[in-house]
Amino acid sequence: MNKREKGSEYEAVAADYLEKNGYMILCMNYRCKIGEIDIVAQEEEELVFIEVKYRSTLRLGEPLEAVNARKQAKIRKVCQYYLMEHNIDDMPIRFDVVGILENKITLIKNAF
Repeated sequence: MNKREKGSEYEAVAADYLEKNGYMILCMNYRCKIGEIDIVAQEEEELVFIEVKYRSTLRLGEPLEAVNARKQAKIRKVCQYYLMEHNIDDMPIRFDVVGILENKITLIKNAF
């Protein structure tokens, strides 16, 4: 399994987890000319942009640590593009991160 296939597999695991916890998945792997967001969802009245990071071991560090300031800035720009493309200007938004280490899932709401 290549890196992209593995990423897609764990993004599906994260989406299933999120749905079981009250999120409504709106879009998987939203792509635009600026970049990509793994999952766009809605929880209650908020539009949520979600980054998913998977690690099989701690050799490269915790999965959540991979969402550094540079990655956060990129996600924010893609989010702005999504909002513009979908003509959304009156809905509260937030950024969550799902970290998966082996089989343990950690959800950080309002991560940045």
